[in-house]
Amino acid sequence: MNQPPLMPGVEAPVVQELNLEAIGPGTIARLWVQVISDGLGQPICIPVIIAKGARPGKTLGLTAALHGNELNGIPIIQRLFRQLDPLRLSGTIIGIPVVNAPSFIQQERFYLDGRDLNHLMPGRPNGSASEVYAYNVFNSFVGHLDYLIDLHTASTGRINSFYVRADMNNPETRQAALLQNPQIIVHNPPSDGTLRGAATARGVHSITLELGDPSVFQKNLISAGLAGIQNLMIHLGMTEGVLVPPSHQPVLCRKSYWLYADEGGILTVRPNLTEFLEKGQRIASVRNIFGDLIKTYDAPEAGIVIGKSVNPVNHSGGRILHLGEV
Repeated sequence: MNQPPLMPGVEAPVVQELNLEAIGPGTIARLWVQVISDGLGQPICIPVIIAKGARPGKTLGLTAALHGNELNGIPIIQRLFRQLDPLRLSGTIIGIPVVNAPSFIQQERFYLDGRDLNHLMPGRPNGSASEVYAYNVFNSFVGHLDYLIDLHTASTGRINSFYVRADMNNPETRQAALLQNPQIIVHNPPSDGTLRGAATARGVHSITLELGDPSVFQKNLISAGLAGIQNLMIHLGMTEGVLVPPSHQPVLCRKSYWLYADEGGILTVRPNLTEFLEKGQRIASVRNIFGDLIKTYDAPEAGIVIGKSVNPVNHSGGRILHLGEV
């Protein structure tokens, strides 16, 4: 393929768009794809790794760090490509270790204008700064895909179990979700504005993996996420191998929602991740700065703890825990 100028210190060409036809079968290419320009007129690029198999097959997309401080997905993509032999691969894998490059550099969740890219997809070509960024990223690669796995973690001040969001009424996405061997699967038809939802609207079978906590690498979750992706690749006939079975069957939730605190103060959330709750069970308390108990919160129904707040400093309207209806 033609080799545009290299970015300083990085052995990968800068390109304006992905041209899979220019990549030879049985090879792995590393690219910088320019999506916007910054205030100095300099290119802002995202890193893309493409493994093109020696034989035809499905195209799988992997994305991480759509929120700039959600990091566990990055080493999953890195490790997958390190272990791949493109000569033994059928189909193509497109990995984007960091989708939200400006926020990753600043170690922030949201885009530079304070908006959440995962509520703006597929973006707009003539919109705000975040909408233009979302549009250019989305249209740079989603059109090539048959399947998409979008890798996330909890947000700042919260922690997550290992769970999957998927439309369980769709046979392909249901199977993709089960193959991840997560602790929990939430039936969640794609909502407007998410990368998963926008990709699904384009005919791409898409699921979201939620892998633990923000701003850290968690080895056990990285290994689990990698194994699930490899399971899907085997299932799709992209690679050979033996499917890794689940150590425990995942808990299936028909829906989930967050519980919120209507009083500000020092928040204590009692239950642990993946703990089953009974209706009326005490889940949290709020104390004022003098230590006086001012409010308690109970589970409104039976369910399982998918995620929870770990930040004791709570404003009115702050999140308590993410409850799944089993």
